[in-house]
Amino acid sequence: MSHLQEDFYRYQAQTTAFASAFEVSHAKGSYIYGKDGRAYLDFASGVSANTLGHSHPKILDALHEQIDKHLHVMVYGEYAQEKPVQLCKKLAKLLPAPLDTTYLVNSGAEAIDGSIKLAKRVTGRNQIISARMAYHGNTHGALSVSGNEDFKRAFRPLLPNVDFIEFNNFDDIEKITTKTAGIILESIQGAAGFIQPKDGWLKAVRKRCDEVGALLILDEIQPGFGRTGSLFAFEHYDAIPDILVMGKGMGGGMPIGAFTASYEHMKHLQANPKLGHITTFGGNPVVATSALAVLEEITTTDLIPQTLEKEKLFRELLDHPKILSFPGKGLMLAPELASAELTLDVAKKCMDRGLIVFWLLYETQFLRITPPLTISEEEIRKGCAIINEVLDTI
Repeated sequence: MSHLQEDFYRYQAQTTAFASAFEVSHAKGSYIYGKDGRAYLDFASGVSANTLGHSHPKILDALHEQIDKHLHVMVYGEYAQEKPVQLCKKLAKLLPAPLDTTYLVNSGAEAIDGSIKLAKRVTGRNQIISARMAYHGNTHGALSVSGNEDFKRAFRPLLPNVDFIEFNNFDDIEKITTKTAGIILESIQGAAGFIQPKDGWLKAVRKRCDEVGALLILDEIQPGFGRTGSLFAFEHYDAIPDILVMGKGMGGGMPIGAFTASYEHMKHLQANPKLGHITTFGGNPVVATSALAVLEEITTTDLIPQTLEKEKLFRELLDHPKILSFPGKGLMLAPELASAELTLDVAKKCMDRGLIVFWLLYETQFLRITPPLTISEEEIRKGCAIINEVLDTI
């Protein structure tokens, strides 16, 4: 064990008992380079965060230009800074009505918290509904609306008046009532196994919200920013949210989150009370610069439609008898293996062969494949060959 690994285990707080302590030298494109001198093909992309891969030149150029101007200057919402304003304006132009006003924060989980507050403020109600097996983050509020009790039990009591329905259950939609401030759903359930809405279910939820005056909050933290073949996954399911939550791939490797709603809704955070939501570093100009570079690149190239062609290639190449199912969409894919233990073993053996894959948070029998949108056909073939080789040996 190196001195760096010893210090990592001793001084940096851990979240599991089995962190690998892999030592990174540098990263570029679809590869992370270790201090062991080896190149590792990255099929995880920082758990869906590095939309354009590592060290993308357009991101780096934009960052260097902004860094030479200034870093943080004032808490959120006080100064008009070019890049944060341009980012919010561009989102407004790309999103359907009424989504035209964005609040920039530091992470997806913080954006979830802000969206819950906004729904309560707009409606004057306090019930929040979420889905069983949902994952929305690990802050107190985000954990409260996450749907796996194993992750919540140790931290109770959490937020009151949070109820849960079954994803894709039409009967459960009736549980959304005039007491409901908002229902928060992942447009594609992530930790539960990359589960997509079926048979118009999400559209039916939208209709029910309109009938009872509840707000629909859609969590696009993982599928957003082109990963599923559209800018946001909700576009596949004909259900425009009242509040859209973003994070992960938005920043291209920089820490950011955001929630977008109508101008009229967002005005509720200005008064009664003032500072209805506040953050010191949200809207940081350096981070916003990176997010703007990502958004410009994916909306001016064919990277987004390419994700569906790359999905086809993954499905063609990973047609292995030990893969039990293969849920997901675009470059948000999760081949299912026989057990969580098997998935962890496959991930370790892939790493030994120079391929980084991961697993899903709740259903760990699923292998995570969420590479950068910039991944090439050659790299896909190379990585899939490694996965098949490993599956052949177990």
